Amino acid sequence: MSEPNGVMMQYFHWYNTPDGSLWNEFKEKAQDLADAGVTSVWLPPAYKGTGGGCDVGYGVYDIYDLGEFDQKGSVRTKYGTKDEYIAAIEAAHSAGIQVYADVVLNHKLGADAEEEAEARPMNPDNRLQPIGDTQTVKVWTQFTFPGRQGKYSEMEWHWWHFDAVDYNAYNTEQKAVYLFKDKGFDKQVDLEKGVFDYLMGCDLDMEHPEVRADLERWGEWIVDTTNIDGFRFDAVKHVKAGFFPEWLNHCRQYSGKRLFAVGEYWSDNIEALHHFVSVTGGDVLLFDAPLHYNFTLASNGGNGYDLRQIFDDTLVQEQPALAVTLVDNHDSQPLQSLESVVESWFKPLAYALILLRRDGYPCVFYADYYGAHYKDKGRDGNDYEICLDSHQWLIDKFLAARRTYAYGDQYDYFDHANCIAWTRLGDEEHPGGMAVVISNGDAGSKWMDVGYPQQTYIDLTEHIDEPITTNEEGWAEFRCDAGSVSVWVPKV
Repeated sequence: MSEPNGVMMQYFHWYNTPDGSLWNEFKEKAQDLADAGVTSVWLPPAYKGTGGGCDVGYGVYDIYDLGEFDQKGSVRTKYGTKDEYIAAIEAAHSAGIQVYADVVLNHKLGADAEEEAEARPMNPDNRLQPIGDTQTVKVWTQFTFPGRQGKYSEMEWHWWHFDAVDYNAYNTEQKAVYLFKDKGFDKQVDLEKGVFDYLMGCDLDMEHPEVRADLERWGEWIVDTTNIDGFRFDAVKHVKAGFFPEWLNHCRQYSGKRLFAVGEYWSDNIEALHHFVSVTGGDVLLFDAPLHYNFTLASNGGNGYDLRQIFDDTLVQEQPALAVTLVDNHDSQPLQSLESVVESWFKPLAYALILLRRDGYPCVFYADYYGAHYKDKGRDGNDYEICLDSHQWLIDKFLAARRTYAYGDQYDYFDHANCIAWTRLGDEEHPGGMAVVISNGDAGSKWMDVGYPQQTYIDLTEHIDEPITTNEEGWAEFRCDAGSVSVWVPKV
């Protein structure tokens, strides 16, 4: 589903400046990214959130408002207007980059009016356990989208289009998930908290025919309107898994395009990811969250971490064709909800591990590429200022090596806890070979075969100045510095 040696980029982070400039910024940089080796881009949610022009996009209000209507205090979204979004996609296509739209089909927030309904409070930590009787509740569930006035879709949303909410105006003190009368939580979801169908806001009832029909209409509309090439599905572990291939195939049949799809099933439980893959028939790739967590452990463990375990219990190891590999994302970055920091010293090693190996569809994170500087409150309520380093120079070197040399057979030399390495032997169209050496401890070296006798290699990272020449059988001792990575490619 992804092109050979393709590379995705997540072109945003949580704290991009909310000035409506991102679509135009991406439009201007699309060609540079293509030249660097990026072949696809995942853009943030393009529709209006409950926070209007400041909403990152996951507080979904109106999926038909791409920055076109005066709703929630603004016409534009955090990232720009509808016209700017479409122009950015066109620029990406002109540069040869595919665009994946971020799609949140789990919930809605920011209703336009309250409604009364009957619901039963359930324990938020165990959604299978009632903590009260069915009762009358007052809930924010009526969505009329007054700024749009029925354009594109006349559907208005009411409480019966949802399974549950977590707020009752008649009892604001009770902490509960209110399950509407005659409703049930979806099957085929993660089993955390008993059943993890409910995440936030107004939880969509995927069994309701009007909900399914409107989401299918929207799928047709978004493909027609924007000409996107695929989707990134948010929060898939909270939605009936079988919904995604059904919806995706509807969009594919309508558009006649083989639309790409990747889901965010954020869990370090590899068996949960395998189960989702099984239910969806492998139609939706998944981000390799377990690999990210391994990177986090490795970066915090220093030379106490055994690098030979870096791919243990990961999707890229067990189902490589379905793994989108990543180092960090908007949820895991510092001060965010799933904060799990991959320390800056380890990020070059991690990017080498996803960009220069055979398996997986790697995704580069905006804040790792360009750097980021922002302020926010931490979980402890204190204010923090965060400065994330830019790794663009090295990532560009890795992208160049991937495009030119990361082909053919791969031989692993994972025989030391603090120094691992591999070679790629190239193919007829991409000769020359490549050797990569990584250390999380002292300077290291590996005696390795690259398949090219009497060939001189240089370290593309420029960490080591002295070249290395293979012997008459194509072997050499390739090196790297302490706590570093070196990428050895043919001297030309």
